[in-house]
Amino acid sequence: MKTLAALATSLVALTQVAFAQGVSDNKVKIGVITDLSGVYTDIAGNGSVVAAELAAEDFGGKVKGVPIEIIKADHQNKADIASSVVQKWFDTEQVDAIADMVTSSVGLALQQVAVRSKKVALNTGAGTSGMTNASCSPYGVSWVYDTYSLATVNAKATLQSGGDTWFFITADYAFGHDLENDVRKVLEANGGKVVGSVRHPFPTQDMSSYLLQAQASGAKVIALANAGQDTITAIKQAKEFGILDDSKVKVVALLAFEPDIRAIGLSDAAGILMSSGFIWNRTPETTAWSDRFHAKTGKRPTSVQAGTYSAVLHYLKAVEATGTDNADKVMEAMRATPVKDMFADGGTVRADGRMLHEMYLVQVKKPEESRDSWDLFKVVGSVPGEQAFRPVAESQCPLLKK
Repeated sequence: MKTLAALATSLVALTQVAFAQGVSDNKVKIGVITDLSGVYTDIAGNGSVVAAELAAEDFGGKVKGVPIEIIKADHQNKADIASSVVQKWFDTEQVDAIADMVTSSVGLALQQVAVRSKKVALNTGAGTSGMTNASCSPYGVSWVYDTYSLATVNAKATLQSGGDTWFFITADYAFGHDLENDVRKVLEANGGKVVGSVRHPFPTQDMSSYLLQAQASGAKVIALANAGQDTITAIKQAKEFGILDDSKVKVVALLAFEPDIRAIGLSDAAGILMSSGFIWNRTPETTAWSDRFHAKTGKRPTSVQAGTYSAVLHYLKAVEATGTDNADKVMEAMRATPVKDMFADGGTVRADGRMLHEMYLVQVKKPEESRDSWDLFKVVGSVPGEQAFRPVAESQCPLLKK
């Protein structure tokens, strides 16, 4: 009996070793490459690092018997810096996957770095729809939102409420360009009209001249095709110029997050329509996870941070299922397995890397509707993933043509 018991123990040990041998360097190492010091630090930043750590924590710090390590770096919103850091991670620091990548120019550059190195790129912050369109990758996934879904959800709702003439104030880089272009297509297809647009440097501390141009255009909708501090500045200055109090004009924040609205204040931001892939207190499950996040950060998570948790968790599940960190096998498993967690229930990863999930149309609450300083949004509509994101028939991604 002792011999049989010893044999059984040896077989278990050999099985564990076999699994460990499928993981390079006997460790699963994930690098969170994000904005730790700039305009997007509140919507991503250290919050995304904490979210990734929570995903690792839910695996007990190990997957298939080997440790999970989360590291971080500040890309400073510069594609060259981000590429240099991540290439070093892949070449000399045995990083298996990267996550976050907030800022579209950074995301586009890093997805190509990951292709060359055959590593997994979990995009949870870069918003350009090009990541899963013309610049799609067999090793890249885009998890939270993109410019196509922001256009589909928000622009259609604004059109339906009478906002049929638009003026764009657009951040002059990939995200802003793609967001404006995607919204333009929705407007043209649904009877809307663009009466003007202006582009501003990224980032910008003074939006006054752009807002005055928008106001002078006579447009019913002033659309902010920017994010982070640029959106905050634009809305605050729109309030100063009386634009927010003009019943004939709607200011639409095409992408905004909880920290943005807190910085602006509900009294100024109330009623603004936005779209989001995640609302922290929408369900008991989202609230419970957000309570864990809050306990570590003192803040409620943005959709980028919640999406980082979900993407890293799904990646770790794929490593567990395949017994390896080989990028091809892991990506195959990620595409084959439905996403089921507090972020998405029944989400699917398409061949172009687009994770399809429900998107929500939300409205900023009035001060009297809010229960606490983080209770900012009410969900006023939702769009299924198959309708919110770019359909296969419109895609330029060659991976969808196979």
